[in-house]
Amino acid sequence: MDLLKFMKNWTLPLAMLAGVIGYFVFANFTFLEPTKPFMNGLISFLTPSLIFAQLLLTFCKIEPKELVPRVWHGWLLAIQAISCGIIALLLIFCPMDESYKEIFEAAMVCLICPTATAAAVITGKLGGSASSLTTYTLLSNILAAIAVPLVFPLVEPHTDVTFGIAFLKILSKVFPLLLAPFFIALLFRYYIPRFHKFLLEYHTSAFYLWAIALTIVMGQTTRSLVNSTADVTVEMLIAFAGLVTCCLQFYFGKRIGSAYNDRISAGQALGQKNTVLAIWMAVTYLNPLSSVGPGSYVVWQNIINSYQLWKKRKNEMKN
Repeated sequence: MDLLKFMKNWTLPLAMLAGVIGYFVFANFTFLEPTKPFMNGLISFLTPSLIFAQLLLTFCKIEPKELVPRVWHGWLLAIQAISCGIIALLLIFCPMDESYKEIFEAAMVCLICPTATAAAVITGKLGGSASSLTTYTLLSNILAAIAVPLVFPLVEPHTDVTFGIAFLKILSKVFPLLLAPFFIALLFRYYIPRFHKFLLEYHTSAFYLWAIALTIVMGQTTRSLVNSTADVTVEMLIAFAGLVTCCLQFYFGKRIGSAYNDRISAGQALGQKNTVLAIWMAVTYLNPLSSVGPGSYVVWQNIINSYQLWKKRKNEMKN
């Protein structure tokens, strides 16, 4: 029972550790070699399926009438757009060594990257408003879909990438996984209420589905970092850029959210990022090495999330 309680209390750190260990086990034990094609196929199926399931459970709890834009949404969108724009101008007009350029590109992609689709799960667990977080997730994805095709090609020119193609590519990566569970949850709410009520009983399971998805993402992140041929010092500086942007975004999100009595939701909205999308954007539109930034961001944001969950649990025990 104590072991079960420990695993429940430290779900995210254990999931991160399991992902790292899992990668090294599959990379170093030769007898597992024949299973790799199957595991790769399973992972490519599991990751979107887990995200879809956890969002469906989370959206079933949300009242549609609560999905309205809030003042802090505008402030956070402005922070994302302006901070990304400043770094882009710096990269365009201030010639610098390629290594430094990769560090700034990593910071830029971490700043403009939209809110993670799973952020609503952690927000609900922390006691924030999943509905206001979901609204911001939609808005931040629209912002990224517009800003990235406009700004990134100016930083790293690609003659074969037009605004329209890039815009549709980003939307196709995000919106099916974000909108489909939302509309299905509405369908269940209004037309199959019994099944909707059944799902509501298990909405807390969304957190543990996210933990399984995190294990997979950590394994993939570890593989990317281990297989990188870049200079270790440059990688460390890029990872540090991910740490700085992560801490700043959680800090400013919480500060702005406090002014509007929505501290937890705003902090998660600005700080918790869709790192899978960020890595794809970095590899597709920037120097691929800059993807180390959002890759490290996976670690930083989940360390912060783990600390927040621990702190909330500690306060509940006091009370």
